[in-house]
Amino acid sequence: MEIFEALLKAYGPLHWWPAETPFEVCVGAILTQNTNWGNVEKAIVNLKREGVLSIDALWEIEQERLAELIRPSGFFNVKSARLKDFIGWVLERHGSLNAMFSGDWQSLRDELNAVRGIGRETCDSILLYAGDKPSFVVDAYTKRLFSRLGLVSESATYEEIRSLFMDALPLDAPLFNEYHALIVEHCKRHCRKKPICEGCPLKGLCR
Repeated sequence: MEIFEALLKAYGPLHWWPAETPFEVCVGAILTQNTNWGNVEKAIVNLKREGVLSIDALWEIEQERLAELIRPSGFFNVKSARLKDFIGWVLERHGSLNAMFSGDWQSLRDELNAVRGIGRETCDSILLYAGDKPSFVVDAYTKRLFSRLGLVSESATYEEIRSLFMDALPLDAPLFNEYHALIVEHCKRHCRKKPICEGCPLKGLCR
């Protein structure tokens, strides 16, 4: 919490995730794999322009057409297949996104992780940002920052790093939401691969 408070004081609330609907969050979480958010935004704009950014419309659209629309996000053939797999699973297993999020979220996490193309980070992003569930999202920024702070090892696994937050913090989705956003912002400004330590708000805590 001391780290969170320092980051919040430095950067203020960041109001993540930028999306109009929970389903848009899910699509964005899948499209952002191996690319930056700017490219994802271009793909989302294409989907909105065509009027297909809904679970039913994306299920019905031809996969080749979907791939073309999401081309800006990179790996578009792979990602179009992943979107189809995810949507097909939601409709077959739960019937709707609302129904998917209405049950026990820990069980849902296990199910989601088993869907082809949905890795742990994507899964937790969907749970936290689309479903408002208290499942902490770990990414490369999180590992970089907290290994430099001496709280995890550089060889720590995803689940080991996630457990640090899940065990040490209250299970609070808004807190997790804000914390992850602050970590990303801090690593873009200071804790880069080659760190910029001048003016770092965590300088007094860093090893």
